[in-house]
Amino acid sequence: MVVEPTIACVVPCHNEEAAVGKVVRDLRAALPEALVYVYDNASTDRTAQVARAAGAIVRQESRKGKGNVIRRAFADVDADALLIIDGDDTYDASRARDMVDVLFEGPYDQVVGARRVTDDGAYRTGHAVGNKLLTGAVRSLFGNDVTDMLSGYRVFSRRFVKSFPALAREFETETEMTIHALHLRLPTAEVVVDYRVRPAGGESKLRTYRDGWRILRVILDLARRERPSLVHTVIAGVLALVSVILGIPVIADFVRTGTVPRVPTAILAAAIMTIAALVLLVGYILESLTHMRQEQTRLVHLAYPAPARTPRYTAHGVGTGPVPVRKTADGP
Repeated sequence: MVVEPTIACVVPCHNEEAAVGKVVRDLRAALPEALVYVYDNASTDRTAQVARAAGAIVRQESRKGKGNVIRRAFADVDADALLIIDGDDTYDASRARDMVDVLFEGPYDQVVGARRVTDDGAYRTGHAVGNKLLTGAVRSLFGNDVTDMLSGYRVFSRRFVKSFPALAREFETETEMTIHALHLRLPTAEVVVDYRVRPAGGESKLRTYRDGWRILRVILDLARRERPSLVHTVIAGVLALVSVILGIPVIADFVRTGTVPRVPTAILAAAIMTIAALVLLVGYILESLTHMRQEQTRLVHLAYPAPARTPRYTAHGVGTGPVPVRKTADGP
């Protein structure tokens, strides 16, 4: 039995009546074989009706936040290639075919649409600066395989989708996706896509400082969970430095007089050094647990075949198709 590779497009939307129809039509023109799902995220306008009229399959997600939509879609939609794109028509949906082709030809687990601004005002200065700062932080902590960490235009393989925990609630979901790929060293590619201003009647849901602070918190939290030895080593180092600063005068007094006149300071310095040692030890224990969790996630990832354009031949539901050559992305 021959099974053609399946493609699905997911369009998260909150009050995108003005733009979602064009996004759906562009996706259907670029990928006529794909199913287009519009997830209406608690909209109060005619987003659902417009999307349905354009030919999309409309589903509802009542919990507001893009991360909630992604979690729901990744659980519900089953496809060999899954594309996500915002419903505000700021991304060039006509490039969907190019991005899917790159995924299959790699094969890659993730293809990111790296934004190229084509209209003045499409990308506010605060967002651009924040994106560079946050992307730099992620590159320093997890690896340097990404240039546009916050892009909302991506294509994923089935094995990425089914191994991705999707814990974020709102716009920090792109950060979570990027770090998931970097930490597991999943093969990733980028395709430059045009990024334009919203159409008339559209309203940005992003808030520069609020969302930037939320994404920074996610990065710090993921660093604590994914790089515990690094985080705990830094904390232990700071504590040890404080202990040394407090302890040097005590040691100097003891060498000079043979007594310890500053007993409280000596006890405090010793206690802080003990805490530093315990923090360092906890970091190494958590690092071992993190390594075990990564192994389990990697095994889930490897349970699915690599994306391939070639049809899969199945017997009793078990794929026996050709095994494509994989390119491994560099990681930390």
